[in-house]
Amino acid sequence: MKISCVILTMGNRMAELDRAVESALTQTDGDIEVVIVGNGADVPDLTARPFPGSAATIKTVRLEHNAGIPEGRNRGVQECSGDIVLFLDDDGWYANSKVAAHVRERFTHEPDLAVVSFRVMDPEGGSVQRRHVPRLRAGDPERSSPVTTFLGGACAIRKSAFLQVGGLPEKFFYAHEETDLAWRLLGEGYRIEYDAETVMYHPLVLPSRHTDFFRLNARNRVWLARRNLPWPLAMFYLLNWVVLTLVRERSMPAIKSWFRGFFEGLREPAGERRPMAWRTAWRMLRLGRPPIV
Repeated sequence: MKISCVILTMGNRMAELDRAVESALTQTDGDIEVVIVGNGADVPDLTARPFPGSAATIKTVRLEHNAGIPEGRNRGVQECSGDIVLFLDDDGWYANSKVAAHVRERFTHEPDLAVVSFRVMDPEGGSVQRRHVPRLRAGDPERSSPVTTFLGGACAIRKSAFLQVGGLPEKFFYAHEETDLAWRLLGEGYRIEYDAETVMYHPLVLPSRHTDFFRLNARNRVWLARRNLPWPLAMFYLLNWVVLTLVRERSMPAIKSWFRGFFEGLREPAGERRPMAWRTAWRMLRLGRPPIV
């Protein structure tokens, strides 16, 4: 199975981008096609760079403006010729040269596997952030398990499954686009696995919590529910997150931004509605994360 790697960049981390590209091209399984997407930014010409041990292809795509993470990644997939697509952040890199071989082995022998979510580690040895383990019980990041969502910048996806469900929802721009894709893949009978053996390094960076973050987070939660959940579950899901937000958040500007996004999500079109079957919701419950949290 051929492997491609899509790296999204804003053009402001050139040294980190070089490191990311090199970590993909120097995989021992070899011949990985790298697609670099400049999201409203010029992409440097890396085709002449002497990356050691690589005979692979590097493609570049420039989007005229910052179209958001899901549209940028969708555009990258359109340029891929691989059967498997790796998504890699431009400031991340693979911990060893065996990631591609491991991923290829899994996808070759597990036809119902759609996504492998990687373990993200701090190269300085810091503690793993809870948000980097895509399950409710995140206390043991070294334990692999089936999951119901995944990390968009640290994963491998079966391209045919990705295209089958329509890719990432481009209107989301940022936040919860991976969960939207994951729920649709689960609805088609595919599996998603958190695989602790596949490790990506990423510097410890606290997520930004600006007002736009809260607005997009809330808006996209509403869209996620409207697009994918039966109405009883959708109402329970949204009520749950209203309560959690009021309990957790202490900043009044953040709460105001969150509710502004929440009502925007109710008011604006969410895109195609394809509610999951109740058997999919039951399957998610058995996996430890029902679609209400």
